[in-house]
Amino acid sequence: MKILFIHQNFPGQFKHLAVELARQGHEVKALTLRVKERTRWNGVDILPYALQKRSEQRTHPWVLDLDSKVTRAESCYRAARMLRDQGYAPDVIIAHHGWGEAMFLRDVWPAARMGLYCELYHLTDYPHAGFDPEFPVPDQMDAEIRIRLKNLNNHLHFEAAQAGISPTHFQADTFPQPFRDKITVVHDGINTDMLQRRDDVRFEIEGGPVLTREDEVVTFVNRNLEPYRGYHVFMRALPRLLRERPHAQVVVVGGDGVSYGARPPKGQTWKQIYIDEVRDRIPDADWARVHFLGRIPYDRFVRLLQVGRVHLYLTYPFVLSWSLFESMSCEAAIVASATAPVQEALTHDVTARLVDFFDGDALVDQAIDLLEDSAARDRLGRAARAHVRDTYDLRRHCLPRQLKWVSDLAQMSV
Repeated sequence: MKILFIHQNFPGQFKHLAVELARQGHEVKALTLRVKERTRWNGVDILPYALQKRSEQRTHPWVLDLDSKVTRAESCYRAARMLRDQGYAPDVIIAHHGWGEAMFLRDVWPAARMGLYCELYHLTDYPHAGFDPEFPVPDQMDAEIRIRLKNLNNHLHFEAAQAGISPTHFQADTFPQPFRDKITVVHDGINTDMLQRRDDVRFEIEGGPVLTREDEVVTFVNRNLEPYRGYHVFMRALPRLLRERPHAQVVVVGGDGVSYGARPPKGQTWKQIYIDEVRDRIPDADWARVHFLGRIPYDRFVRLLQVGRVHLYLTYPFVLSWSLFESMSCEAAIVASATAPVQEALTHDVTARLVDFFDGDALVDQAIDLLEDSAARDRLGRAARAHVRDTYDLRRHCLPRQLKWVSDLAQMSV
């Protein structure tokens, strides 16, 4: 079978599925912006495409998001036409359509079956919008119109696709009928055989301490340090946590950019804004126990999760981070926000301690309780890992179900 993946940052969420399909003997290709030259990766033929140059034109601010997606879609479409003219015709197209790339591929290959990675449909009601009162929108009606227009990309893809796949029920349930009935819920998958507790692990911090499981390590991890992932709540809780746990080492992983939500004021970063807000309440000796690592290689990231005693995770009602499931697999004792997507994966006092997203004191209370109670840490950590293995394990559950989804997709009528 000929299978074409579409993802601007390939492999992204397809890193296991694409490789396994190639290993099974399928002809697997990928179109992506990520590479500049054609390359081969784990049996996958990766083909670059470049954004088309455009003349300057005025665009209504409400459709800037759609404009950027159509720009990607046109560029991917032209690359697809070149492939078609060379004789290539995929049986199945699997696309993360969030950036618009696959919008016109039905015009190129009308006989291909298309499956969409359904990350999120943008909703205008609470708590999907207006969750954090600290960041109100200037005009609620305008904001709702912008969100509705943002979903044009979803609807244009729904018309072309036969099926969808979504990693969690929370995400799938944001999509409207009738397309919701076409979405299969299967997580991307966690490699629990690699991600597991190691008592002999050591984690070196450049210019700082070498941490082991004998140390009191608290971890906080995001792709980027921003309010959507509760960075502001975490930072405001930090002075008390450091004060009451004088031996704790707090390790923070995440970039300075913005993955989701509003951007900070021009020339600033959310990271520094909240450091500046709390820094005068943290003595220098305590601040020396806070380690901002930025983004780190994956092997170091795994060692960090393995060395941590308590892992803090906060998020708006939004897409769950892989890091949450990875920390569960490493038997972390987790304190997390009791928001809907988290509650799908974690149960209070069974696999984690859950607190109100905005309650920094509750976050510290639960972290301190777990730091002081090794039996509770071990109980929650073992239960968290067991739940990941039973529900989100890559080889035992997720990848076989993803492969069945592809097989079923290939049999659907166009």
